[in-house]
Amino acid sequence: MPIPPAPPWTFWCLRIAAVYNVVWGLAAILFPSAFFLSLGIEPPNYPALWQCLGMVIGVYGVGYWIAANDPATHWPIVLVGLLGKIFGPIGFVWSALWGEFPWSMGWTILANDLVWWLPFTAILLHAVRIHDARRLAEQARPLAEELRNYKLADGQSLWDASHTQPLLVVFLRHSGCTFCREAVAEVGRQKAELERRGVKPVFIHMSDFEDARKMATTYGAEGIDFISDPARRLYHAFDLSLGTLGELFSPSVWWRGGGAEGVFWKYGAGPLEGNGLQKAGVFLVDRGEIVRAHRHKTSGDRIDYLELACPLPPQAGK
Repeated sequence: MPIPPAPPWTFWCLRIAAVYNVVWGLAAILFPSAFFLSLGIEPPNYPALWQCLGMVIGVYGVGYWIAANDPATHWPIVLVGLLGKIFGPIGFVWSALWGEFPWSMGWTILANDLVWWLPFTAILLHAVRIHDARRLAEQARPLAEELRNYKLADGQSLWDASHTQPLLVVFLRHSGCTFCREAVAEVGRQKAELERRGVKPVFIHMSDFEDARKMATTYGAEGIDFISDPARRLYHAFDLSLGTLGELFSPSVWWRGGGAEGVFWKYGAGPLEGNGLQKAGVFLVDRGEIVRAHRHKTSGDRIDYLELACPLPPQAGK
């Protein structure tokens, strides 16, 4: 699995944040009363305090400029910046409620803090994906070896089982994911047809045995093997990476979950088990090889399991 590069927008986002912070900090240092006068507020008796705040904000700008070159390596700078942009508005609202700050100062919260929440969170998520990919790459083993390491309930390895009949390997995100619950229910309903076609369904998940048993019982998937992979070694072997904010929480995901199809209202949701950023996927494995694959583009992808499991050509997988 290749290490995903930093999206170009992360560089420009941090550079813009750096310039903004330096300019704002210099303005506070050189003209400590200008901000208050522009709002019709009495300037503080100790302008040096405001100038010190400007110095701190300006120094953050230097950090953002450095972090722009490699956000995955310099993620602590981004994290500290995001924390400041979260706690700052909380402190302002608290002070304004007690009458210590006028509400007219709130517009600064928008430009200084709120607009940066989403991009800074996305940058940190990118850093998580990079470090996770590097960690798994250090432990990487060939697909055939991983298939031999994971066993079905009868003790047979995935490798051996795939030489007996094709396997429909369904990777779940986590047991609390509403779309994963939908996947378990749909595969459970289609189990008889899959087996009629000579295909054995198998679920890969990150939960423990008891959680998997409850999910199978609740959503009609009894009799289907559930293999726990909390270390996500199989996920990595099948090239399933962590998702981005857009892939996990896009408008189409929300719409499918609670809008047009209402998946959430049918299957509900539960506590997070495993890595909530993990993407799902479905694979047809025959004789130890992946012959068909669907790696989810979003967490709400809808899969036609029977189409993936349609009869194989005579030489497929050989």
